[in-house]
Amino acid sequence: MRTLGCYREQMSPEQAFVWGKGNKVDTPHIDSLARDGLICTNYFASSPVCTPSRASWVSGLYPQATGSPSNNLPLNDSIVTFAEVLRKRGYATSYLGKWHLDGDAKPGWEPARKFGFSDNRFMFNRGHWKKFEMTKNGPQVAARKKGGPTYDLDGADDQSFATDWLVDRSLEILERDKKKPFCLMLALPDPHGPNTVRAPYDTMYDHLTFQQPVTMRKVLAALQNRPGWVTGSNAGKMLSQTTLSMYFGMVHCIDDNVGKILRFLEKNELTEDTIVVFTSDHGDMMCEHCRMNKGLPYKTSVGIPFVLRYPAKVPAGKVIHTAYTTVDFFPTLMGLMGIEDGLPEMHGLNASIAYTNKKMEVAKDRIVYVRHSGGAWVAAFDRRYKLVISGLDQPWLYDLEKDPDELVNYFGREGYKELFQRLKKELLIQMKKFKEPALTEKKLRFQ
Repeated sequence: MRTLGCYREQMSPEQAFVWGKGNKVDTPHIDSLARDGLICTNYFASSPVCTPSRASWVSGLYPQATGSPSNNLPLNDSIVTFAEVLRKRGYATSYLGKWHLDGDAKPGWEPARKFGFSDNRFMFNRGHWKKFEMTKNGPQVAARKKGGPTYDLDGADDQSFATDWLVDRSLEILERDKKKPFCLMLALPDPHGPNTVRAPYDTMYDHLTFQQPVTMRKVLAALQNRPGWVTGSNAGKMLSQTTLSMYFGMVHCIDDNVGKILRFLEKNELTEDTIVVFTSDHGDMMCEHCRMNKGLPYKTSVGIPFVLRYPAKVPAGKVIHTAYTTVDFFPTLMGLMGIEDGLPEMHGLNASIAYTNKKMEVAKDRIVYVRHSGGAWVAAFDRRYKLVISGLDQPWLYDLEKDPDELVNYFGREGYKELFQRLKKELLIQMKKFKEPALTEKKLRFQ
């Protein structure tokens, strides 16, 4: 999240610039969504890997209820998505980009099961491809080797690079559907490994000197103090100047393309009554705690950006600190749209009142439940505290106000007993309610 300016504004300088003072990406277009709408500072993936998180986004259910609790497991046929609800109400529904909910197919263009997205020509099931093209047989990955698709850049430019190509296809669809109700979901494969980006973004940040994050330095100095649910380390190869420079470049490219979409909406006088959401399915550790990628309950992995602009109903400049997860998106979207009938059962909360009321800052002590895709840990988060339970270690209790780097375990410390019991009680309630598999397996240590 700290690669986005609107999130850095919510952080202390130490947290905003973990890779070195002043090392940043300017993201004016994404930031404008937060300025003109709202920003959520504690939005979490229900499970911080691609498939289960995406399953929650579209269904409003925790992953174990969708058929997709782990990567590459296909969504149950019975799932009713927000797109299906809108399609039945006459909306033109489209999906472009990575889907990751149709099993093993890779790339897997235009899955037969549409789940409410009437136009899914540019949906592909798996992969973080860098170059696309149109052929007489439809879209395909343009970087190829020995007849098969590869993740290579292969000379990708502003017409063929994945981010640009998918946004251009999105603009074509918006042009087609602009005079009727529409719902378009665009799932860009970046920023994600392989950490490469087209010119000129590939060298834009080469002048920066990236430092090791403080969490990487401290963990390297005391690896024995890590939680038991942190297995392995890729610290030896992580802090590559090129990797971080390219990552920044990917974010910059995305922001420029968000600008193209926002200009289209403005030009066609669609800004006022269009809900625009910018978010992600999970975070990326990017060298923090000696790790890359995701899958851990650290906020850098499980925390996701969530900014929303809806001028017709949402006051500009609203900041929401209350904790939410991806299961809350579907019911909240329906609430914002005033849709109450014909909805499937959902696990999430309709937060539309918090989004639309006149309070410019909302900070409830709501507790949410998050799970590991393989059941190795479960967690309870609110806007300040975090409890992580696993079968691999004692409970880990974090106080993010005192310890924003998530290095200290406050479990068993004076003054934290009541807090631990509150989080534990609510976690157990939600695990039972949402049928958390790890609870029935009795592999977790709550003491």
